[in-house]
Amino acid sequence: MLYPFVFSPIFKDRIWGGRELERLYGKTIPAAQPTGESWEISDRPGDASVIANGPLAGKDLRWLMENHAAEILGDAKPAAAGRFPLLCKILDAREKLSLQVHPPASKAAELKGEPKTEMWFITDAAPDASLYVGLKRGVTRAEFEQKISDGSVADCFHRIPVKAGDTMFLPSGRVHAIGDGLVIFEIQQNSDTTYRVFDWNRVGLDGQPRELHITQSLASIDFNDFEPKLVPAKYNQAAKFKYRHLVQDPLFNVQEMIFENAGSFVLAGQLLRIIAVVKGAVEVIDAASKISVELKPGQFGLIPASLKGVEIKAAAQSTFLCVEAEPN
Repeated sequence: MLYPFVFSPIFKDRIWGGRELERLYGKTIPAAQPTGESWEISDRPGDASVIANGPLAGKDLRWLMENHAAEILGDAKPAAAGRFPLLCKILDAREKLSLQVHPPASKAAELKGEPKTEMWFITDAAPDASLYVGLKRGVTRAEFEQKISDGSVADCFHRIPVKAGDTMFLPSGRVHAIGDGLVIFEIQQNSDTTYRVFDWNRVGLDGQPRELHITQSLASIDFNDFEPKLVPAKYNQAAKFKYRHLVQDPLFNVQEMIFENAGSFVLAGQLLRIIAVVKGAVEVIDAASKISVELKPGQFGLIPASLKGVEIKAAAQSTFLCVEAEPN
């Protein structure tokens, strides 16, 4: 019954957003407010992605997890309350995001939040774009707290100039912020707990200062996390494409695949996978149902673990991410 799925995006207004998702990916975003996020695959309360293709179009990911969890997940572990384990987004940051942190698993329950490990793959970047990730070497907790008090805590963050194709891994507890002028594919744990440390003294869409979470942030930050580096840009060569490992973590694995010429391959094994197209075009073909989905840039396709013999066909000059949910 199942087949490769694509979903309708869920758009989120953000004070720091813009209209790049329309320009880059042809998404029909709302006109009234700046759009900062497109949730491409989501099983959050009140935000379940709706299937946009095939016989099950109109049903949502919550329905899939309630009725076909074993077929979707295979050996992968669901998130809390039996939800889909990952949340996939595209972010459009026209302004800097808040300096923030997500609680580590060891502290999340105590803080009444959810742990959130994630990765960023940059798809578009202004010439002077940067990320703020981790602490400058030598910054102490006492110094960090003092600079929160005097409004200069941004000085404690490690700033990294970035360009399209750069990737950063962000385990829970790593302080971070996205700089202005960036579009990012974000793969993360199914969580929405964020503690703001500093928000550049701006107001929200309602005209009021946005809430900060200083106590929770200080309890969550890894104060030994100094100057983390981007994922190395070292590629391996396969017969028809080149690839590199972006993330190898107990929660999920991610590879970037680049096809200079048109080509195809069959996925090995039966795992929950997500294909996220950066450029070009990718077709995902299910051998059993004969149902296929064509993915354009900015689209994410979900491949249930129960499917066998799924073929991936990429057009020339295509780049995509292949995400695998880790088995238990």
